[in-house]
Amino acid sequence: MTTPFPFTAVVGQDDLRLALLLNAVSPAVGGVLVRGEKGTAKSTAVRALSALLPEVAVVPGCRFSCDPAAPDPGCPDGPHESGGGTTRPARMVELPVGASEDRLVGALDIERALAEGVKAFEPGLLAEAHRGILYVDEVNLLHDHLVDLLLDAAAMGASYVEREGVSVRHAARFLLVGTMNPEEGELRPQLLDRFGLTVEVAASREPETRVEVVRRRLAYDADPAAFAARWAEEEAAVRQRIVAARELLPEVRLGDGALRQIAATCAAFEVDGMRADIVMARTATALAAWAGRTDVLAEDVRQAALLALPHRRRRNPFDAPGLDEDKLDQTLEEFSGDDDPDPDGDGGGPGGGGGQPEPDEGPAGGGSGARPEAGEDGEPQPSGAGEQSAVRAAEPFRTKVFSVPGIGQGAAGRRSRARTEHGRTMGAQRPRGALTKLHLAATVQAAAPHQRARGRSGRGLVVRRDDLRQARREGRESNLVLFVVDASGSMAARQRMSAVKGAVLSLLLDAYQRRDKVGLVTFRGTGAEVALPPTSSVDAAAARLESLPTGGRTPLAAGLLRAHEVLRVERLRDPARRPLLVVVTDGRATGGPEPVVLAGRAARLFAADGVASVVVDCESGPVRLGLAGQLAGELGGTAVTLDELRADSIAGLVKDVRRRAA
Repeated sequence: MTTPFPFTAVVGQDDLRLALLLNAVSPAVGGVLVRGEKGTAKSTAVRALSALLPEVAVVPGCRFSCDPAAPDPGCPDGPHESGGGTTRPARMVELPVGASEDRLVGALDIERALAEGVKAFEPGLLAEAHRGILYVDEVNLLHDHLVDLLLDAAAMGASYVEREGVSVRHAARFLLVGTMNPEEGELRPQLLDRFGLTVEVAASREPETRVEVVRRRLAYDADPAAFAARWAEEEAAVRQRIVAARELLPEVRLGDGALRQIAATCAAFEVDGMRADIVMARTATALAAWAGRTDVLAEDVRQAALLALPHRRRRNPFDAPGLDEDKLDQTLEEFSGDDDPDPDGDGGGPGGGGGQPEPDEGPAGGGSGARPEAGEDGEPQPSGAGEQSAVRAAEPFRTKVFSVPGIGQGAAGRRSRARTEHGRTMGAQRPRGALTKLHLAATVQAAAPHQRARGRSGRGLVVRRDDLRQARREGRESNLVLFVVDASGSMAARQRMSAVKGAVLSLLLDAYQRRDKVGLVTFRGTGAEVALPPTSSVDAAAARLESLPTGGRTPLAAGLLRAHEVLRVERLRDPARRPLLVVVTDGRATGGPEPVVLAGRAARLFAADGVASVVVDCESGPVRLGLAGQLAGELGGTAVTLDELRADSIAGLVKDVRRRAA
């Protein structure tokens, strides 16, 4: 068995350690989401926590880890008699990003259930993690339906498995810990809210701290057992402190003053719902117990707010997480209660609350011949117009829905039609591999003609493996939405560019909600560049867009050719994900010989490949040339103006991308 890196040997990351320890003291806090760049000891700290948890008593032979003092009356392996039992270390179970639903929640033997009426159940990872830790690395890359199942089980403390009316329930109470790199995409706000606490981690910029990280890691890699032995005393002390805090927790008093501060803080930061208030109350209570106190102080409320609120105040993926600490201190001061045992306290200061563990030695871990371009006011600009500073985007709005025609087989999402494991049942087929979604009517229909030949005599249906039919389902997939944005001088009028950026920002927000990957290609001056390679991080695309400068000529052909190359490479990496090309331009093409002809040739490459496309026409002014519409025709796509892009411009209209006839 591999020796884990000691929890107390991780250098720095005080907030991360504190959040994990508070959940170890009080699992009711609701788990931890750890956000941060790669290489910041996220996984190391989580894996090290399991060694600090006290051993658990279990019923011998029970696959669901029932507590012998209070066995689950509905345990599939039960009923169990109370008393007796044995102990084992607390488990840490990892959920792989590519896990199936059956691997997570368990699977029923459908053939035995139909033929014999027997609930033959194979437990999944939720059962294995009961009374331990369930760790999801890169939780933001986990399929949405798995995240929903996971968080439902965490909230209810039980897992339900149902297949065509046959159901099994078992207890599933665990400490949920997820880690993620925001550069690879965000979680939906409603999923963020289901994590009790969140912490942001980053690598230290202090040379001495980084030296210590490397020193400890090299020592651990050289001899894990010897390194762990050096930290055994510190590990034992933290383990004993967790046990003491658990025993003290029921005695901690959460007074009315602290409750008023919690409610006022959540209201001041306009947090939706009541979950934040409850999580803050539980966290403040756990902080007091961790500090060895039976009263909750203002400093506990402050630290609880810093851990429980930043991820809940985000309204969209482009909002930066975090809290205004001055506002937090003002709110706590205004609502300080008379029953606060320490009314003269300073609120804990910026470094954290009284429950903050004392930092030990550390937890680790161009061309010629182009015509002048006109600005929005109709005045010509010099052909070599210089670069202009970036302008802010206008407020985003709800856009129409654009989807890729046909039926795909890409990753689960919410944009285009696809054959998926979840969705509406559209028919039946013979299973390819393990049966996951039974089509009951088709299975009975396949078995019925053979009942006499199989010697059926009782009420049960004689079902063979060849009779089973898999449900064929249709749902929605995510796509790769590649934005090609014109940043040339013809788009440079500040008011127009602000509106253009607002439109692209709105489309990015729509892509985020539909779980798409996005990419960004920009063109201006003498060429084009990939401002953002295809990624799941929509907020990274928004950041690139916000800082996008404008000016120069309009090399439309270069932008299209660069986008074609991006899609070619991405098709090799992820062939199942279908692309949607969104070109944001006024349609002008300047620079180099025959720029309009070259742009038409580049556009026809996408039409030949069958790439679905949309042209957002940014042309303005009293005289319109209709060049964006011509470009859409060459692409085999459709064109919409900035005004038509809004979902409310024509009530109830949902527009699909359709290929035009050649």
